Amino acid sequence: MTENGKPKYFSLMEQLKADIVSGAICPGEKLPSENELSQKYSLSRHTVRKALGILEQDGYVEAFHGKGTFCSENMSHIRKSKNIAVVTTYISDYIFPRLIQGMDNVLSERGYSIILKNTGNSRQKEAKCLEELLKKDIDGLIIEPSKSEMVCKHRNLYQNLDKFQIPYVFIQGIYSEMKEKPHILMDDARGGYLVTRYLTELGHRNIMGFFKADDMQGLERHKGYVKALQEAEISYDPDNVVWFHTEDRKVKPALIAREMLEKGNLPDGIVCYNDQIAVQVMEELEKAGIRIPDDISVTGYDNSLYARRGTGITTIAHPQEKLGEMAAELIMEKINGVAEKDSKVERLIQPELIIRGSCAVNKKKDNM
Repeated sequence: MTENGKPKYFSLMEQLKADIVSGAICPGEKLPSENELSQKYSLSRHTVRKALGILEQDGYVEAFHGKGTFCSENMSHIRKSKNIAVVTTYISDYIFPRLIQGMDNVLSERGYSIILKNTGNSRQKEAKCLEELLKKDIDGLIIEPSKSEMVCKHRNLYQNLDKFQIPYVFIQGIYSEMKEKPHILMDDARGGYLVTRYLTELGHRNIMGFFKADDMQGLERHKGYVKALQEAEISYDPDNVVWFHTEDRKVKPALIAREMLEKGNLPDGIVCYNDQIAVQVMEELEKAGIRIPDDISVTGYDNSLYARRGTGITTIAHPQEKLGEMAAELIMEKINGVAEKDSKVERLIQPELIIRGSCAVNKKKDNM
């Protein structure tokens, strides 16, 4: 025992850990040998080996046979870097530039820089991004999960973030097995409900839905669609719902629209997962001479640039910049150790219906 009542190996472990955290021992740097530590601290090699074993188990050092013990590269995370990693599914002119702008508005004021990565909504690429970020100097992470409705197979990487005390915030979705983690979402069920209810209020009864199956937003928007149909006393028809995935999002919606035209089985209203899908569907219909909104009303989601062209698409406002600012504020709270009960950041964004020229009263019903 040492004078403070702690075992000698524990006191040595704490001293070495303090040196690592303070930067006296840098990531990748070789530690003194067991013999050198024994002589320096007047301890047995067994005591030294026990202290190093604890540090290795906790991830502070790595031992290589025949080479020695080195400070783990991951310890670069312990010192403040003023870098925040942001991982999104896509980087395009659709949503994410304004999302990043919102984050930068907050983070740059606090002296932080953004390290930006994207996954293409691939879970394999998300895992690779996390592996790379675990080797970089970051103080926190804001991430949009890839295919959030599917089980996360790389949860160990998030556990490593926890282990190295790197806070992270999920946006726009969250894995079901990690719902206790900090996250900011839109109330997508409410958004799906609002656009569908608007169509029913215009007298539409045969309403199709195009929804994405592999992310949380798609399933939530579908829930809202179902609720609005139920309230309007319209029977839910699974044949009226088209499910697509990330891989076929640029092909399947247009393909189904063509098939509808060929069969002559046209609805009077269509609820689309987002504005991009709405544009795909509308273009196919208009090629065949179908008039939007005179023949079929169509809604989108996100209030993107797509929704503002021409007479516009009735859609749901997506406050991209606000979401970015909220995510940045929340990661700052986590970095500064603000308790959950003391958080001032809103976690659920309420949707707003934006009415434009893609919807009209169902004239067929009026003529019945």
